[in-house]
Amino acid sequence: MRIIPDTSVIVDGQITHLIEKGELTEADILIPEAVIAKLENLANQGKESGITGLNEIIQLHALQQEGKITIHFLGNQPLPSEIEGGIDALIRELVEKTKATLVTSDRVQAHVAKARGLKTHYIQPTNETSRLTLLNYFDKETMSVHLKEGCKPYAKKGKPGESKLINLDPRPLTREALSKISREIIEEAKRDQRGFIEIERKGATVVQLGAMRITIARPPFSDLAELTATRPIVKLTLSDYDPPPELINRLTNYHRGILVSGPPGSGKSTFSQAVAEYLYEKGTVVKTIENPRDLQVRDEITQYAPLENNMELTADILLLVRPDFVIYDEVRKNRDFKIFSDMRLAGVGLIGVTHANRGIDAIQRLIGRIELGMIPQVVDTVIHIKDGKINQILETIFTVKIPSGMKEADLARPVILITDFNTQKPLYEIYSYGEQVVVMAIGEKSQASDKLAERQLRYILKKYAKGTVETEISLDRANVYVEESDIPRIIGRGGKTISQIEEEAGIKINVYPFQKQENQIPTIKKAGENILVNVGKQYRGKEIDLMVDGEVFFTGCVSQKGELRIKKKSGIGNIFLDFIASNKTITVREKDRT
Repeated sequence: MRIIPDTSVIVDGQITHLIEKGELTEADILIPEAVIAKLENLANQGKESGITGLNEIIQLHALQQEGKITIHFLGNQPLPSEIEGGIDALIRELVEKTKATLVTSDRVQAHVAKARGLKTHYIQPTNETSRLTLLNYFDKETMSVHLKEGCKPYAKKGKPGESKLINLDPRPLTREALSKISREIIEEAKRDQRGFIEIERKGATVVQLGAMRITIARPPFSDLAELTATRPIVKLTLSDYDPPPELINRLTNYHRGILVSGPPGSGKSTFSQAVAEYLYEKGTVVKTIENPRDLQVRDEITQYAPLENNMELTADILLLVRPDFVIYDEVRKNRDFKIFSDMRLAGVGLIGVTHANRGIDAIQRLIGRIELGMIPQVVDTVIHIKDGKINQILETIFTVKIPSGMKEADLARPVILITDFNTQKPLYEIYSYGEQVVVMAIGEKSQASDKLAERQLRYILKKYAKGTVETEISLDRANVYVEESDIPRIIGRGGKTISQIEEEAGIKINVYPFQKQENQIPTIKKAGENILVNVGKQYRGKEIDLMVDGEVFFTGCVSQKGELRIKKKSGIGNIFLDFIASNKTITVREKDRT
């Protein structure tokens, strides 16, 4: 028997599999140079399929040495342009010239070859996964398996929130063993109807085999070869989470945008697939968008991946399909949030899954990606999952009010109120403050928020003031201290400028000049090796004269804390300590530059 295998059966290991089963005894295998060139090109790109295919040909050489088959290479080296898109055509030409049988597991290749009248043997993908070495590392309690070259294999066992790491073998895993496991996985993904190579990049491959997601990393992406396989160990229904009836009503409402949040491994995907199953049982059309596709849902719920590696194209198709609900797994990047927003505003019932340590963090991920006022329309509910349970439910409400901690009526502005869904207690407020967006925990107005407000106000005032600007902010207004010459520029004609500043900063402002005191008495204290002369923040960054009994003793520059620092053990420091001990009159004044 003379056969010509194409790239598909070389990569998925079907030829060696048939030989080992005795179905290709004493076969003469003609391998096109075009196949070798394609595999070399894939391997140079760091793609696992190229490396797997070349390993398959090495296996065929070993079988030839055992006398089971013969191998010949034929054909010409293809052009670079042919490697990218013309390999199948070159293979068919060789089949026609040699009158050999084409062996392929590519359905399109098989149809084209038969249309040209060529002898073709199409190998149907199988659903066998029992021979995978990787499965030996799993038992019914295993959540994930972690294999790395030169390291002992270990697994995470248990369930979300109650898992532990277990060593599986005291012997470190060799590169050869890990390569064999990776090769088996790629071959199985090509054969198995439930298998997909979801992502293939230089140094990284992500494979989905049924319920199992496998990530393979290699240098230069990782320091050493590594394989991580995860799978769900339980499949729950929505009733297992004991949700309140109000939440169930909200989940089944077409006009809702919901985010399911949680840290990695918390069980948010398990919850989302339970919601998907529940919605389907209620008689609605449910679809999913995933990359990779790892939600374990019934066959009636179609799982969509990025169309032509573009999730926006997938969203376009979904809108034509007209689903009632869409589960969007892994809403993470700017593009994902944009697609989520567009689909939600198109009227689709949308449930997104995103990583976040707290429920409020999931909402904060929307800031800057979606216009602030649109957030409640895009996401009105956040369900935070922790340790496999519903930890918190938040609701977003758009309103116009005076933010908490402010009192003036004219400071009212659009505010997004975040409330606890069960108690309706307000927890957070989100609003614009000048050019920044503030996420404030209600009743916890902290020093950090005051400093943020002061920085923002100083930033605005610096547009008008040429000299030093100092601010003091209370709950409802700010006192501003500037050079006397800057006051007209800040007030403006008829108070127009100060009104603009107040509107931009969102707070009422009182403006005062710095009070220059020629003989101000400072606060003096000893701190470690230094003498600290505190003269006040109005002098920071300026040169001052330190006076003793009305005579200039020392001239120095004041720090940003409003302090003048003198070393105790310096000559000046020793003299100054004597002045302090003898109760001399010590004052300061700004250095006269006239």
